Amino acid sequence: MRILLVEDDADLGLAIKQVLMSEKYVVDWVPDGAQAWLCLESQWTDYTVAIVDWLLPELSGLELCQRLRLHQNPLPVMMLTALGQPENRVAGLDAGADDYLVKPFVMEELLARLRALQRRSPQLQPSTLTVADFTLDAANNVLQVNSDKCTPLVIPLATKEFQLLMYLMQNPDRIIPGSKLRHQLWDIDEEPISNVVAAQMRLLRRKLAYHGCSCPIETLPGTGYRFNSQLRSQP
Repeated sequence: MRILLVEDDADLGLAIKQVLMSEKYVVDWVPDGAQAWLCLESQWTDYTVAIVDWLLPELSGLELCQRLRLHQNPLPVMMLTALGQPENRVAGLDAGADDYLVKPFVMEELLARLRALQRRSPQLQPSTLTVADFTLDAANNVLQVNSDKCTPLVIPLATKEFQLLMYLMQNPDRIIPGSKLRHQLWDIDEEPISNVVAAQMRLLRRKLAYHGCSCPIETLPGTGYRFNSQLRSQP
């Protein structure tokens, strides 16, 4: 799940980003609404939620949200603001925000509201995702592999392994270019090397093979990668 965080307070922005990353989210953090709009216009990045401060330089959070809805963009938006009066809440919701969190807040409430957005918005990452023999469990950061021959395998995953599988399983049988995966799974502050996706894929295949499981991800040279929903988990 990739989140766009738009917050001009450096300390608060860093704190929110660190908390979200600890929960396995990929986070792009920008300090103003104009940069946020450039991120949202990018054809390379699919965001699943935006966390937006109201009072931003260049383009306010309210204006950013209005622009999203004007362009028929359904991206769920959580508005952050110190403006807690009822009329402010009404203005934020009328602008198209899906939730409204008043500062100061505790991070546990922010995460709880994200989970609530997830339950209300079907396009957001579910707590579990199943394709063919494979089930990802976000709560425990594991891959469960079902088989007719034995009890399900439970394979622990590193964060990037989990994110890679999640994105491909959300797009089964679709060919995803390596450049798209690189842009999707590493935030804009990182500069991963060009072959980072291939290297991560090798590690994931090696881990699945170690557990006696076939990898359902196909490499299509010169094209990209595909999660083949027709492949079975056993070699």
